[in-house]
Amino acid sequence: MSARVALVLKRTTYRKFVLDDHDPRLAKLVAKRDPTVRKLKQSHDAHEESVREVEEALDELGATIAYRGGTKGKIPPRIDLVVTVGGDGTLLNASHQIGSRVPLLGINSSPEHSIGFFCGGTKGRAKKALRGALDGTTKRVELTRMRVDKNGKLLHARVLNEALFCHASPAATSRYLVGLSGAALPPREPEDHRSSGVWIGPAAGSTAAQRSAGGNVLPIESSDLQYVVREPYMPAGTVFRHVVGRVRPDERFTVRSKMREAKLFLDGHAREYDVTIGDVLVFRRSEQTLTVVGLDKAARRRWEAAVRLARRPSR
Repeated sequence: MSARVALVLKRTTYRKFVLDDHDPRLAKLVAKRDPTVRKLKQSHDAHEESVREVEEALDELGATIAYRGGTKGKIPPRIDLVVTVGGDGTLLNASHQIGSRVPLLGINSSPEHSIGFFCGGTKGRAKKALRGALDGTTKRVELTRMRVDKNGKLLHARVLNEALFCHASPAATSRYLVGLSGAALPPREPEDHRSSGVWIGPAAGSTAAQRSAGGNVLPIESSDLQYVVREPYMPAGTVFRHVVGRVRPDERFTVRSKMREAKLFLDGHAREYDVTIGDVLVFRRSEQTLTVVGLDKAARRRWEAAVRLARRPSR
């Protein structure tokens, strides 16, 4: 019986705004070869070539494409492998529909314009990556994801990169109470913070926003979460415990909003939730991990080097 594959495809900016929506502003900029959009057509063409390459490779390998669509479509049950064609963003969006047991392979469709760190294959070498994913010979990495609850109700159990909690306006001060709890931790009063907000997420997101805000790069297979406060206001003589730190697998990081108009963003800007004064957010390790196929060896080396170079201490 052939393997059932879900093929999740990126919708390029060029396709969305030029070919589908006929955006006059963007079309004019493309026609003028404006530097702000110069690479859109090149990236689109490379992506379309990659899609054809992947489909032909799957056919040659005897796999059945049980689903073909974008990141907003619904991946059907009983899938043996999910393949994304795009970059890390496409892989991230597809991962929200995937449980712990379904492996995920990313094909970087435009390596000249996309980092594709989590992608186990690239344009021009897709068949080799697909063969290894289908026959199980390519190494798989199990990544920690994060669960987020609001007022005791589940919001999301498959956050791979990070959450951002902050005031609804980026120019306003974020005000909240923060605390860390766990069986091995002594009970303490929550800290009263004023800052630009707080990042929190698993290791997979620690090389991006968390690191830029002053956090550490966690080992890629770490089961910990990390929180990093953005631009904390610390009056003279103030000492905070919870500015940068880890949340162990048996611990919870709790944020209580003191703002009437706040926002919670999960894995980017598309998943946005309103938060108001008195709302309680709880962040912890999710039981649903993510299995990624063929994480590039060079990328793993760069990650490990970043871990070694990280010097900022955490709890």
